[in-house]
Amino acid sequence: MLKIWGRLSSINVRKVVWAAQEAGVPFERVDAGLAFGIVDTPAYRALNPNGLVPLIDDGGFVLWESNAIVRYLLARYAPGRLYPNDLRQRFDAERWMDWQQTTLNRASGAAFVQWIRTPPERRDHAAIAASVAATEPLLAQLDTHLAQHANMAGEHFGMADIAIACEIHRWWGLPQPRPDFPHIQAWYRRMLARPAATVLHLELS
Repeated sequence: MLKIWGRLSSINVRKVVWAAQEAGVPFERVDAGLAFGIVDTPAYRALNPNGLVPLIDDGGFVLWESNAIVRYLLARYAPGRLYPNDLRQRFDAERWMDWQQTTLNRASGAAFVQWIRTPPERRDHAAIAASVAATEPLLAQLDTHLAQHANMAGEHFGMADIAIACEIHRWWGLPQPRPDFPHIQAWYRRMLARPAATVLHLELS
């Protein structure tokens, strides 16, 4: 059985859990990271020297890095349905997955850390403002894209939607005002309605 290490408060673990559920893969999940520990043990570090979550073991195949895990799970268990066979469609999705990890996540992360993981008396509101200023133009870019496409990589739901929707779930959950992005909102409502998207109904922590 697929084994997943990682706490559900992690955006990256949420991606992997959602992907497994979309693909219909039975799995066992072990809480790990932050208060749950485990990630600094020698046994865990032998599997993932970065000491981060998520980590999977799929029948002896060990893999870390969340977007790589999502790609692997969908390529193995949902090829053609959630992982495109067509090369251009696949790399369209790959492009958006990379954008989520290297651009959107990097811009939005500071606001999340300050609002959710930092005690109120220690919050750096300048860091929040800088994060908002960096993130909102990216969301405007995303809104423009979704005005022209039903999903991130075209007409069909797939791996890029998982990565981006987990990011939007986190940003939407922050206690701060935001501009109206109607196309993101309509797309995100469709993501919320997916039976496998249980991670999008969890509170931030």
